[in-house]
Amino acid sequence: MSDELAIIPQLIVGLGNPGTKYAQTRHNVGFDLLDILAKRWQISLSDRKQFQGIYGEGFGSNNTKIRLLKPQTFMNLSGQSVRATIDWFKLPPESVLVVYDDLDLPLGKIRLRMSGSAGGHNGMKSIISHLGTQNFPRVRIGIGKSAGEKDTISHVLGKFSGVEIPIVSEVLYLVNDAIEMSLKQGMEKTMSLYNSRSIPVPDAID
Repeated sequence: MSDELAIIPQLIVGLGNPGTKYAQTRHNVGFDLLDILAKRWQISLSDRKQFQGIYGEGFGSNNTKIRLLKPQTFMNLSGQSVRATIDWFKLPPESVLVVYDDLDLPLGKIRLRMSGSAGGHNGMKSIISHLGTQNFPRVRIGIGKSAGEKDTISHVLGKFSGVEIPIVSEVLYLVNDAIEMSLKQGMEKTMSLYNSRSIPVPDAID
């Protein structure tokens, strides 16, 4: 058995910005995914000041103990919240699974990785800086690049269109299923199955 195969997430972090202004925006798909996990696993989430985030713990698939975290520091300071949480529970960085949006992936696609750079994502830059390593697993959720007339910030902080919403909903449930599998069989096996999967996108928004 390889080391990667043995990696089972203990803390799942969904990235986003706090406040109603940013709810359901493209940049907040990590928050949306955490809400789905919490509902499926019946985990109650509440504000935890010592973690600078919304936090809950319980049991995921296969009765695995799991912790969920939505940093409330704003995106570019997400690492503060993650660091405080892993220090409190004495968790190794490789047990942290981070879920976040990715401009470089088309809508409908997801990518699981064991490690890697921030790829220009400010939340990931902060986490890598605070953990002192980029060797922790992550799930990137494609939000696609902005249309020609829209700048990147407006695109990322904008809400999904009516056509995109059902696609994103399916993607989030695909990620949910991938995470369920990772808790049972580890990250490497999950990557081999889910990195080839995607949700079809109509030509009109492809």
